[in-house]
Amino acid sequence: MPRTTDPHEDDLDTIPPPQPVFHVEQALLGALLLDPRHLGNVTGIASDSFSTAAHAALFAAIRSLPAPDPVQHATNAKWLDEVLTAAREQARGLSASYLHSLIQVCPWPRHASAYARIVEAEHSRRRLCAAAQRLTQTSRDTSAPQRVVTTLAEADALTAVVDDIAARFPPHSGSLPRTPAPSPATTHDEEAVDEERLLLATATAYPSSVEHMRWLTPADFTHPLHAGLWQCLTTLTRRSIPVDPVTVLWEAQHRGLLDTGARPRELLDLLDGTAGSPEYWGERILQRSVLASAHHIGLRIEAFTEDPATTAYQLVVGSRRALADLSAVRTRWQQAASPASTSKAARTRATAAPRAGPPRTTAAPTARISR
Repeated sequence: MPRTTDPHEDDLDTIPPPQPVFHVEQALLGALLLDPRHLGNVTGIASDSFSTAAHAALFAAIRSLPAPDPVQHATNAKWLDEVLTAAREQARGLSASYLHSLIQVCPWPRHASAYARIVEAEHSRRRLCAAAQRLTQTSRDTSAPQRVVTTLAEADALTAVVDDIAARFPPHSGSLPRTPAPSPATTHDEEAVDEERLLLATATAYPSSVEHMRWLTPADFTHPLHAGLWQCLTTLTRRSIPVDPVTVLWEAQHRGLLDTGARPRELLDLLDGTAGSPEYWGERILQRSVLASAHHIGLRIEAFTEDPATTAYQLVVGSRRALADLSAVRTRWQQAASPASTSKAARTRATAAPRAGPPRTTAAPTARISR
């Protein structure tokens, strides 16, 4: 028989149980309320280190008030009343009974410093999670005028958080997180596919530019076939073999790209249309790769923080390993966007014969190749 729900009955089953750190915070506050002298052993935390507003208000009140005389504190609750009054300015729901319950649940007041260390570790986890979330959100914010610059600034802010946590919790050797990394996004981006096609066609027509685009790698492409064709182009130019759609097709056959279902005529058509310059499309592709890498790395670090089995030491090691991957893409982006790289490629195209590249442009293309 189905259970009839009383509209006036609280459904306590829907309230999630508190996290372990909540009980640690209670023990710490109880220790300080019972013996405020332990506050001198509590370092590394502030009121915002606590997971609830009530606990934060209590800790702020304890720190702001002069410590009572130990003898008097043992005989009356005057100091506890002062703490409650001060804390209620920030958390009106606090009661005297809750303060007394905190004292009762504290197992060992002399362990206050150990409790504070745990609170500090969990606060570091929340800080890192928030910074990782800001990175993922910024990388997907299409309203930002300079998306790469803004995203990399958030990556720097995330790195600063990791460095601060590392100073508090120096990592141990061999302490990588065991949390599985989330799978990269596999959404199909039609605009990205078009830009990759335009790069391949334009680079085939003006192969002298490929030599100066070592900052672009196959991993930056969203389509596996396009990544393989870019490898064909870089291989041919490195070997000083003439580049045109036919020679690229032949190299693609040797690399097994035709085994993926691509037909020779389709590849020839793909490599036959041009618009803009190879560097322009290459930078567009690399920009997309930077943003995608930042988004995925933010998700990786966020996954570390959401795994309760991950220690503060492991958070540092795992986050630094993830940020190193972003740093590699960032370095290539700086190489692509540097004026020296741009001017050198322009001079090479101007003196190349007989197939010099087109003028470098940052304008939108006026033509698109057919697919």
